[in-house]
Order: sequence, then structure tokens, then C-alpha cells
Amino acid sequence: MLGFRSDGKKVKNIDPVMRLVPHIMFDRNDAMVMQLQEIDCENMDKYILDKRKNEGLRLTYMDIVMASFVRVVSLRPKLNRFIVNGRIYKRNNIQISLAVKKKLTDQAEETTIKLTFDGTESIKEVMEKVHQTVKENKGDIQNDTDNIAKILTRVPNLLIKIMVRFLMWLDKHGMLPKSVIDASPFHTSIFLVNLKSIKMETVYHHIYNFGTTGIFVSMGKETMEPKVINPLTNEVGVKKIMKMGIVVDERISDGLYNSLSLREFKKIMENPYILDEKNDNVVLDD
Repeated sequence: MLGFRSDGKKVKNIDPVMRLVPHIMFDRNDAMVMQLQEIDCENMDKYILDKRKNEGLRLTYMDIVMASFVRVVSLRPKLNRFIVNGRIYKRNNIQISLAVKKKLTDQAEETTIKLTFDGTESIKEVMEKVHQTVKENKGDIQNDTDNIAKILTRVPNLLIKIMVRFLMWLDKHGMLPKSVIDASPFHTSIFLVNLKSIKMETVYHHIYNFGTTGIFVSMGKETMEPKVINPLTNEVGVKKIMKMGIVVDERISDGLYNSLSLREFKKIMENPYILDEKNDNVVLDD
């Protein structure tokens, strides 16, 4: 209450224009900026094959995406800010929520998991945490998110509306219990969906007004596309490209900062050996 929250600390030294913006664009879906990232898969494929042959690591594109976002947020901490009730907060840690199908069937339930990082992790540490958490939430296992959803939906529709709006009011005023924030997939740095796993192309997914998510990322399936492979001669060849739809709440930082951050993300994705070592240079949000 009064600007105090369990999941973040209010930022005080803010540019006057950026401080005004949340009072002009009240909700996250007012402030969504969308960008298509086209990732050249050549180096990722080489990296995955190298790690499998030499170290026995069975990495996936999603592991590289997750580790790349953990790394870029650790270096560009304003990406980890969020807006609630017109106030700008810096988050206590780096969190990524992930939508997971319990089974690959139409009838299977979907759940969400939320992973927490401190930004120092190597790709191996990220991979181990992701794979273990996904494994723990497959099948008939019910996590905290599932349990809260079931509690909220055991009553008539009118009461669901009342309870959800009450939770949103508590969140707006910093009174939402920490246990609910910890279980909520909507209170996270980044929300990620892996459409590649079901062979779908990327989409631009809206950011939820409930919670604190400032970035929504959609991974799409790879396609073979004509690209200029030699800028000096304008030689054209065929490249394997993975497209990602990234939606950012523009209120968390200015356009230049967001643009340079996404450029850094693309650089890391296309040079994943950067992620082999732990990051000892985490940048604090001052």
C-alpha cells in the first residue's frame, strides 16, 4: 500500500516525461509496442549440435531463448520494470512465465510455470531449471497456479467476476498477498509461449492488464527464407529463420533503451556461445 509492494521497489529518480506516461496510458494494452525479431538459426544449430556431441547436453531453441532473455535483462535492467497504479517499480528478480501443455492433445489441460533467476546463470543452469520444472508439471500434477484457478472457478460466474476484480483492486493498491503473487504467472518479467513446439508461426500476443508483465514473447516455427548473405555483393541465399513476436509495455523504458535491448537479445541469440559462462557483471537498476 502507498507504493510499497512485495515484488518490487518504487523507482524514484525518473525522467519527468516517463513519469507522466503511465498517467496518459493507464493500461498495458494502451502501451503495447510490437516488434518482429527474425533470428538466423545457423549458429544456434551449430551450437546445439556441438553441445550434444561434446558435452552430452540436449539443448533446444527454447533453452537458448530463455537463457538469452535472462542474460539481456541482467544487462539491461530497465526491461525488468513494471507499472502499477501509475507508479514505476523495479523488480526484485528476473522471472519468466511459460505456458505448458500437460500433454500434446486437444483435451489436455494447459498450465503455466514461473521460473526465477538472478541473472548470473549460464545456459546449462537455465536449461536444467527449465527442463526440471517442465517435467514436474507434466501429467496430472497440479501446481499452485492450477490450485488457485480451481478455487476461483468453483463458484458461479458472477462471484468469479467479483473475486477477480477484488484481486485486481488488491494488486493495484499493493495489498495482494505475496503467496498469490508468487503463484501468479501474470506477475513476471516476461511471459513466453513456444508456438514452435506445436508447429505454429509466431503471433503478437497482448500483454495482460492484470499482474506486472511488461514483455510478452511468442516463439514461432522456423521457415526457409531468401536473405542477403553477402552485403558487399548483394548475394542472395536461403536461410533458416525463426520469427519471434515481441510485445513490450513502452512505459517501462524509452524507445531507444527498448530498441538497443532487443538488438542485444538478437546478438546473443545468434551467438549463443556467449551464454556458456556465468554472468559476473549483472547490472543493478539504480
